Amino acid sequence: MENILHFLGSISWWMWIIIAFILVAIRDVFFNRRHTISHNFPIVGHLRYLLESIGPEIRQYFVANNREELPFNRIERGWVYASSKNENNYEGFGTDRDIYLHQHIFVKNNMIPFVMDKEHPNREDKSFLACAKVMGLYNKRAKPYRPASVINVSAMSFGSLSARAVESLNIGIQKAHAYHNTGEGGLSPYHSNGGDVIFHFGTGYFGVRGEDGNFSMDKMKKLVSNNPFIRAIEIKLSQGAKPGKGGVLPGAKITPEIAKIRGVQVGKDVLSPSAHTAFSTIPELLQFIEDIATATGLPVGIKAAIGKTDQWELLAKLMAETNRGPDFITIDGGEGGTGAAPPSFADHVSLPWVYGFTAIYKIFQKQNLTDRVVFIGSGKLGFPAKAAMAFAMGVDCINVAREAMMSIGCIQAQVCHTNKCPSGIATQSKWLQKGIDIPLKSDRLAQYFKTFKKEFTEITHAAGYEHPCQFTMQDVDLNVDDGELTKTLEQSFKYTKTPVEYTCAQDLKDCTYLGGNYNKIP
Repeated sequence: MENILHFLGSISWWMWIIIAFILVAIRDVFFNRRHTISHNFPIVGHLRYLLESIGPEIRQYFVANNREELPFNRIERGWVYASSKNENNYEGFGTDRDIYLHQHIFVKNNMIPFVMDKEHPNREDKSFLACAKVMGLYNKRAKPYRPASVINVSAMSFGSLSARAVESLNIGIQKAHAYHNTGEGGLSPYHSNGGDVIFHFGTGYFGVRGEDGNFSMDKMKKLVSNNPFIRAIEIKLSQGAKPGKGGVLPGAKITPEIAKIRGVQVGKDVLSPSAHTAFSTIPELLQFIEDIATATGLPVGIKAAIGKTDQWELLAKLMAETNRGPDFITIDGGEGGTGAAPPSFADHVSLPWVYGFTAIYKIFQKQNLTDRVVFIGSGKLGFPAKAAMAFAMGVDCINVAREAMMSIGCIQAQVCHTNKCPSGIATQSKWLQKGIDIPLKSDRLAQYFKTFKKEFTEITHAAGYEHPCQFTMQDVDLNVDDGELTKTLEQSFKYTKTPVEYTCAQDLKDCTYLGGNYNKIP
């Protein structure tokens, strides 16, 4: 035995490497039947899998140019990172974007910009930018809500995101006076750190789920009563990445904490069906909305990705006839998606945001309903110029998901579906989550929102307006083609945005929830 140990100890490190290679080669040739490449090319074949596994990072840092990547290019990510850190987010030597490309956005500046007076709210707070509309005002809900920020955190569940990521977002939105949409995974302790919350649920009814797996109004009432920071309720009809598709939460992933939050059993697979069981027709949906609003007193809205529009036309018709319906509507773009979805859905099912929103806004405008609904846009709109286009088309707020993730450290590794997110954001790995410094990351989310609102306000003032709700479809042009050069939004999408009732920013500040109190709701 001593001689064997002496012999092993005498082998140099490079000999150990050669022995390891030989063992790998033997395994590849004689025992590997799962991977053809490594079987046919032992040892060397493993490089193919290694390079494939780090392909997104290689392209991101060494191959793709500044404007080339999707879903967010290097310039877009860099702007979010710099804005969240309160660093210099300017560009030098002019834009490197090809401004003649199809669908490039041009915001028309005014000859003389809007000038604030000495008492203007933005003199004191450069990032003050509240929503011009109030959720639930038209339908006389008991607790109407005016979002204090035009940019807010979109629906992302605890479970899809890590606990520390959700907590960072929630603390951050409190600092930025925004709201936090829970996503369909239920209200967790990590959503409960002082920020305004919109409770969101889907076909699994997590958090408001009865023993039979169906919606429970009693649980909804109890949830709202016990958590007064819930300001509104959103019913998910579909989402951008996988509209019309349910999902399975494997029992192995259901911890006692997740089981308690979602109202499910530990260790048992949970099915989220493709459609709701609480309603199956548009009239039943309307009644469901009214029942929840009556029971809770809160504004109730719906979220959907857009495809066919016949049922939307029926919804708008019934709303006009009955004076009932959702207080807000969130339109999700087919380009959205923070978690996992089959490529066939993510790539092809549902319309991109600009086309989906256009279709729905026209339907509601035809029924004279645009003044009573708060429209929320969701789908890569977390940049001031894109937001200007969205407001010119008729939105009243935007929700951001991946942009918010980037502000707290997401590097667009595109492994959200593997539970191996290197930044600790889209994973349940305790080790990977430890890299998230909650106080620091919450500050960065808040700073990104503040920088966004400041720059968005500056663009608005440059266009001659005080508030982005005043943008019209004549204020933004899109590149169309070489024959017509550019078209206004109105020419491109063939409708005219309904003017939003607006007085001044001071009135919004007086009528907005800030710092724990409503001053008043008009």
